[in-house]
Amino acid sequence: MERAMKLVVLGRDGVINRFREEHVASPNEWEPLPGALEAVARLNHAGWHVVVATNQPGLGTGLLDMAGLNSVHQHMNQSLARHGGRVDAIFICPHTASDLCDCRKPAPGLLLKIGERFGVSLHEVVVVGDTVRDLQAAQAAGCEPHLVRSGRSGHLSADEAEALAAQVPGSLVHADLDAFTSYLVKRSRVRDGTGRAGYTDPK
Repeated sequence: MERAMKLVVLGRDGVINRFREEHVASPNEWEPLPGALEAVARLNHAGWHVVVATNQPGLGTGLLDMAGLNSVHQHMNQSLARHGGRVDAIFICPHTASDLCDCRKPAPGLLLKIGERFGVSLHEVVVVGDTVRDLQAAQAAGCEPHLVRSGRSGHLSADEAEALAAQVPGSLVHADLDAFTSYLVKRSRVRDGTGRAGYTDPK
C-alpha cells in the first residue's frame, strides 16, 4: 500500500529566520534562526516534504517587490542547500489585512492551495508557526497546529505560550523548529514501527 506524502508547512519569519518588525526586503536582512536550517534538512532526511506559507503584506503596501522577495527566497534556498535541506514550494499571501482576502493567515486559503497542489488530505498535514494566526489557519484548514517560541512568541514563557496555544485546541508548543523536528521525527518512528527508511534522528 502506498504511503501518503508526509508534508510539513512552515511559516517563514519567526520559524526559519528571525522576525523583523520591518519587512525582510533583501538577502542581507534574512538571518536564519539557530538550528533552523539543520532542522529542515532533518525533516527532509526523515522523509518529510517541507513547504513554506508566509504572509507578505509588504507586497501589498509597496514596501516590498517581487524581485526583492524572490532574491530573499533564493538566498534562503541556497542556505538550506548548504545544510542538505530544501523546501518544495513557497506560497505567499501578498495582501494586507484590509484586503479581506481568503489567503492571509488566519484564513486557510494558503493551506487549501497547498493541499490542492500536492494532492494531500489536509488532516494529515502538519503546520508550524510562531503566532496564534498560524494555529487558527491550520485549524480552519483541518491541519495539525504547532506553535514555536522562536519568533513573535519568543517573549512568552512556556506557560504563556501554552495558554496562547490553548486558544486553538489541539495545538502543541515547542521551543523552536529544532525542538519541533525532534518531536515529529520521534513520533513518526514510533508510528512507523521500525522507522521510515531506516532513518535514525541524530537528536
